[in-house]
Amino acid sequence: MFELAQLRCFTAVATELNFRRAAQRLNMTQPPLSRQIQLLEHQLGVALLSRNTRTVALTAAGRAFFVEAQSLLERAEMAAVSARRFAAGDIGSVTIGFVGSAVYEFLPRVIAEAREQQPHINIALTEMNTAQQQEALRARRIDLGIARAPLNEPGFVSERLVREPFVLAVNHAHPLATRPAVAVNDLHGEPFLMYSHAAYAPFNELLTGMFRSAGVTPDYVQWLGSSLTILALVNAGLGLALVPRCATNVVFKEVVFHTMNLGDGVQSELHLIGRADNDNPACKMLLEAIRAAV
Repeated sequence: MFELAQLRCFTAVATELNFRRAAQRLNMTQPPLSRQIQLLEHQLGVALLSRNTRTVALTAAGRAFFVEAQSLLERAEMAAVSARRFAAGDIGSVTIGFVGSAVYEFLPRVIAEAREQQPHINIALTEMNTAQQQEALRARRIDLGIARAPLNEPGFVSERLVREPFVLAVNHAHPLATRPAVAVNDLHGEPFLMYSHAAYAPFNELLTGMFRSAGVTPDYVQWLGSSLTILALVNAGLGLALVPRCATNVVFKEVVFHTMNLGDGVQSELHLIGRADNDNPACKMLLEAIRAAV
């Protein structure tokens, strides 16, 4: 099969229709140029050029092959450029897992800014809870995760992106809705909507532990998997809930939010998690864009 070097020799001669000028263009002498053309014609089994001591012309087969040869050389150059850009992280694809509440404020802003900085990187988003993200990273199904807890295992890296307080979500008809301030003790015995352990283990453990430490026992009426679902039920008057402050961006007309003092350790966090051995260059570039956006 012919080589790219032979195609370059042929296209130079086909463009110049002169071996001397073609050789100068390629920075080579005429004998090896002629030899490359002869080898190409031999491999193809057709004459591409008709030549005598004074003129060079393309044969009918040569004219057809000239078009294809130019296309092949362009595609080869594009492939080389793509490989270099992929290695540099300028192009490529990154798959990110994320917890649903990250879309309330953090994720759209960060992804928009990251895409502005790295417009040629394709970002695929898939919603997962924290445990699902950790498993997907172990199986290499995603490149990065935006989770509620770090992944403290050998071979993985984690960094905290966001730390914010929880706020109390109350239906506007509830007596606590008009209180100037609400304390943890005020939630004792109240119907309460709690994050389920299966879907949101970090929040479940943090909030139930806080209640136990305070000696407060809400009446847990539902265990749910997302802040959006919890707020919808608060809106329907089915209970109270503690949600991350970013969830206040979701508007329910019957829901009132109260700031509460839950203690310094009771904070909602988002962590960026990934594999230490991830060799996707686009992932590294996107990481820098995410950090800059944060």
